[in-house]
Amino acid sequence: MGAFLETPFDWISLLIFAGLIVLFLQRSSEENPRDHLWQYLVPAIGCALANYAGNQGYAIIAVIILGAILAFVHYVLKPFQKGEG
Repeated sequence: MGAFLETPFDWISLLIFAGLIVLFLQRSSEENPRDHLWQYLVPAIGCALANYAGNQGYAIIAVIILGAILAFVHYVLKPFQKGEG
């Protein structure tokens, strides 16, 4: 059995996932949350897929998935946009 967090894909996926958690917790505490839970599920599953692909030796596919995750987060969740009020 392999060690935990031994590849760059493990670390990158974990960092993106941790950012999603922080964004979700911050946004869910708003009076009128602007996001839906499914919008976080898409990149979370993407992190798992990218990590799996990278660990199986499909680095190019993993990088493409990671890029798609970051694009999704940027265009759908808009993490750097100021909230209402």
